[in-house]
Amino acid sequence: MPIKMFVTDLDGTLLKTDKTLSESTKMALSQCRAQGIKVVYATGRGGSAERVAPSKFFDGKITMNGAVAKIGDEIVYDRLIPYQTARPLLMACDKQGIKITSEKSGMHYSNFTVSDFWSYLTNFCIVDFAQHEIDAEKIYAPSPTEEQKSFIESLIPDNLYSVITTDITGILLNIMHKEATKSKAIAALAEIWGINPSEIVAFGDEMNDLDMLAYAGTGVAMGNGLAEIKSIANDICDTNDNDGVAKWLEENVL
Repeated sequence: MPIKMFVTDLDGTLLKTDKTLSESTKMALSQCRAQGIKVVYATGRGGSAERVAPSKFFDGKITMNGAVAKIGDEIVYDRLIPYQTARPLLMACDKQGIKITSEKSGMHYSNFTVSDFWSYLTNFCIVDFAQHEIDAEKIYAPSPTEEQKSFIESLIPDNLYSVITTDITGILLNIMHKEATKSKAIAALAEIWGINPSEIVAFGDEMNDLDMLAYAGTGVAMGNGLAEIKSIANDICDTNDNDGVAKWLEENVL
């Protein structure tokens, strides 16, 4: 089947290690769109995605590991964590001295100074979780110890799930709604555009990419990706620092 939709993770995949888009990558994105292929990113990032992957290069945007999908500025899919569900977890972590944040629409509601971890993130406020009444796109804990990780996971109710990703600060424990997955958000976009899974190619490198590579007709793992991702992929491309995505597209699609 011809490829009608191209979906890519950002960090460790489309972006180089220095968090930039190479010129060859920008060219590949533009050429895909010129051929009528829908170009989408699917990332664990929230508002910071725009800083590293400007909207002008993409037809669709999936953020927060699939909690929100947009076409342009229009939200076409969202699965948020109700604050009534989030509050007990946030309060319990806060009581244990665990750094944790509830994120919504680019604002980070936290019990710590978020910019101490990511200097570019200034859109945060320190809150009393007992009074917090805003639904979350994602809850996250930066660099938890193994003991803290186990404690957090013991609090997660059945309608939520957790996944570990890597970050400049170390590991990041992410908590989302059960239906906030990259594959479900991709499926929502594909339905709007009339595209079948067999007509989709997806690229990724970490565990939060596993479901979308399995969903897409063609799942491509990065050369720098985890062994678990490579084991389920249809193909493996070069590393993110060697423009693996752009090279694969040039050789197989463009």
